[in-house]
Amino acid sequence: MNTGDRCRLYLITPPRLEPARFADTLALALDAGDVSCVQLRLKDADDDALKRAVERLRPVAHQRDVAFIMNDRPDIAAATGCDGVHVGQQDIGYAEARAIVGRDAIVGVTCHDSMHLAMEAAEAGADYVAFGAFFPTTTKDARHKATIALLEDWSMAMVVPCVAIGGITPENCGPLVKAGADFLAVVSAVWDAPDGPAAAVQRFNAAIDAASRAR
Repeated sequence: MNTGDRCRLYLITPPRLEPARFADTLALALDAGDVSCVQLRLKDADDDALKRAVERLRPVAHQRDVAFIMNDRPDIAAATGCDGVHVGQQDIGYAEARAIVGRDAIVGVTCHDSMHLAMEAAEAGADYVAFGAFFPTTTKDARHKATIALLEDWSMAMVVPCVAIGGITPENCGPLVKAGADFLAVVSAVWDAPDGPAAAVQRFNAAIDAASRAR
């Protein structure tokens, strides 16, 4: 999971899915354009369901050299061969998550709209920090509103990559790319796209390229 000099897509799975059916959808999306990472985010799933989903979906990502990240559960990430884990402020702490998944795994941390939380996570060793929400979103209850200025300040001051999340679409992502976002985390704008996830991935990459040229 790296950026080079270009902002990249970070796909988060829909909140509910059937792994065998979704595997085909995921493959089409990943084959449509550049994607850095897939995060499995199934908040209501039990341990067995999470493990079954990883078993079916992780190979789809790995066959395409895309990192596969588990949301919230470093124990399952470590047990199932995921590339790492993403933790929130109300989840297990960074240090405990790192201890479980190991020093070579990816650990990302939600930092909402807080430069302070992000600096703490970066100094502790987080591989990336996530800011949001930048736009209204129906995926989760967004109590925090991040700003373009926060992305600009972070990208100028810090080398740890940052992820922008929250209501991001191909139409509104340009300012985030120009402000220095290293990754755009998206859910519904890809999986619920009227013309399908593959077309949405193509549109996102075109929008990222256009914004990158305008920086």
